[in-house]
Amino acid sequence: MSEIRNRAAGTRMCALRLLAVAMTAGLALAWIQPATSSAKTVWLCLPGQPNDPCAPSLTTTRTSATNQPLVIEHLKPVKDPKIDCFYVYPTVSDQKTKQANLQIDPEERSIALYQAAYYSRYCRVFAPMYRQLTLGGIGVTPPSGSTAQASPPKAPTNPPSAYADVLGAWRTYLKHYNHGRGVVFIGHSQGSGELEQLISRQVDNNPSVRKLLVSAIILGGNVTVKKGHDVGGTFKHIPACHSTTQLGCVVAFSTFDAPVPSDSLFGRSTKPGLEVLCTNPASLKGGSATLDSVFPTAPFAPGTIIGAATLQLGITPPSVSTPWVEYRDSYRGGCSSADGAHVLQIHAINGAPTIHAVPNPETGLHLVDGQIGLGNLVQMVGSEAARYFKKTGR
Repeated sequence: MSEIRNRAAGTRMCALRLLAVAMTAGLALAWIQPATSSAKTVWLCLPGQPNDPCAPSLTTTRTSATNQPLVIEHLKPVKDPKIDCFYVYPTVSDQKTKQANLQIDPEERSIALYQAAYYSRYCRVFAPMYRQLTLGGIGVTPPSGSTAQASPPKAPTNPPSAYADVLGAWRTYLKHYNHGRGVVFIGHSQGSGELEQLISRQVDNNPSVRKLLVSAIILGGNVTVKKGHDVGGTFKHIPACHSTTQLGCVVAFSTFDAPVPSDSLFGRSTKPGLEVLCTNPASLKGGSATLDSVFPTAPFAPGTIIGAATLQLGITPPSVSTPWVEYRDSYRGGCSSADGAHVLQIHAINGAPTIHAVPNPETGLHLVDGQIGLGNLVQMVGSEAARYFKKTGR
């Protein structure tokens, strides 16, 4: 039995090492070579598509910080949503090649559920598959029956075809599905890097397309702005969001619950005159506030690397029958610039569990960036949708 436990622990440790390198790879993808659009889009999420992971039941159990169920909320998507969400997922692929193909695997379905599906309350969700750099593609493979790395991590070679797929999907969406509708961009980690490229090249400098922008939610990346300003780095015309009814703005943050290490992957800019943007999803105008955290009750794709990593977070959902659980009074957060790192610092309140930094302090709470303020962000999108409809009549 001890041998089995040791082997299981070794597998989990390998998963965490891989995850740390994957996060680095995701940031490296922020600026890759120019590429032409992909010939054909494969949709992970597409309105009306069978078995769409972005169109689940939204029924939610609201619980106390200590996992005591309080009330069941039978949430429903709005009829005829007026805006769309365009989602690009983070590094999740367990495929054994350097780049993932366009096959939809359990890990993509899980991450779409975790990070994008809850937004379907207020928007139609579109999510393309793209040939992302896989976990194996970063030069590390999980060894069999050992806690040692099979090979050291290598600097990732950024694949132009990954951006080509995202660009192609965006052009397909504009041509066949948009029809003048407002758009919310949502991304995380490697997906955030792809969206930073897409928005800066296709939206930021194009007024006719920029008028479609409802907001951009770019998490677990490093969106930059000029020091002391809310625009002027990654984007030249798209400012930080300061209210839930502001249109054409960006929300960006990386989550920590401890001092940010000097070699952190997130929150620090190396470009003179620029700093990383942090916007508090619970209080866009600034200051500290209580976060509305929402998690699926289904485990993340069992047997996958990311699935193994999520088991180390220290968050155990209650035994409830609903597909979602909401914690409104469990975590409080505010943007911090301590030691030059601009991040969302959170802490547990009311007896809520402390979330573990997985895989290490340098990455902080990267794995919960999408969930820690999900309720706040979805409500923001709902308010923005109403504002957009009032402004445009669409």
